[in-house]
Amino acid sequence: MRRSRKMHGGAEPPLEHFCNRIAGGALERLAALSDGVFAFAMTLLVLDIRVPQTGSVHSEPELLQALGALLPRFLMYAMSFLTLGIFWVGQQTQLNQLARADRDLAWIHIGFLAAVAIMPFSTMLLAEFIAYRTALVIYWSNVFILGAVLYAAWRYAVQAPLLKADISPQLVAAVERRIIAAQSLYALGAALCVINTCCSIAFIFIVQLNYAIAPRFHRPAHA
Repeated sequence: MRRSRKMHGGAEPPLEHFCNRIAGGALERLAALSDGVFAFAMTLLVLDIRVPQTGSVHSEPELLQALGALLPRFLMYAMSFLTLGIFWVGQQTQLNQLARADRDLAWIHIGFLAAVAIMPFSTMLLAEFIAYRTALVIYWSNVFILGAVLYAAWRYAVQAPLLKADISPQLVAAVERRIIAAQSLYALGAALCVINTCCSIAFIFIVQLNYAIAPRFHRPAHA
């Protein structure tokens, strides 16, 4: 007997509907893709640091001078490595709170990874033109997009809902506050380029160290 193509008195949903429901549901695959993209982008950061050419170095002072010229690139490497490390931790933290994923969430995270993949370019641009505000703003825009898409992914997961059943409203709010606070500090750092791009870079680097180290300040116990 041929099966009826009617469900609950109506037409059976199209095949695309079922495909969309099951697509992108593997959290472990999404995490694996993220790990690969992050690892590749973080490796590319160091490729912009080139060993001084032997033909241009003929003495110890010249070698020291050539290495000194590479300091901006080392600084940008350290800053961007911290940036990607912070966002990797942030994304993995979000993924660990999910009970499942869906097609839309997968594509949001793929958009996030697109911003991760372009970080080596914005890093090299700022390292090459470290005194130019345009290069600093482009770098900050890259960081802003990373934060904005990560925030959008979390909000979607909350509303879908895709979170685990035991996730508290306090944790949901804490994740949102952390992203907003970090992006606000990054924006403040970018705004300092009005004074000097070095001020911006120093401030952003301090912000990143704070989030990477995550110091805890305890109040002294009262007797």
